[in-house]
Amino acid sequence: MTHQQQNLPAEIGAIEQSGFVTWSEDNSLSAEFRQQFNDAQIPVLGIRHVQVWGLQVDDERELPGHERTSIPNEELWEIILQAKDGSRYDVNSKFLVPAP
Repeated sequence: MTHQQQNLPAEIGAIEQSGFVTWSEDNSLSAEFRQQFNDAQIPVLGIRHVQVWGLQVDDERELPGHERTSIPNEELWEIILQAKDGSRYDVNSKFLVPAP
């Protein structure tokens, strides 16, 4: 087990072990987008850990009444999927579950 594998959350580790995913029930992705992939099992080509840095605004002229507005940092896991035509897409892990 590599250092990166040791730090994976359980749900991401399960996706890595399976090597295939399906769509989760809580899915707001368009049907048109989902149709680009196999129905039963979607091949996983890779996993990426992404940090989205937050924002702090200290200028009341930009956001009146909000002298200090903060948007927190966000940590995402992107799963790189292979479509039916061989294309690669990065999809947020919250839309995916390991395939049986």
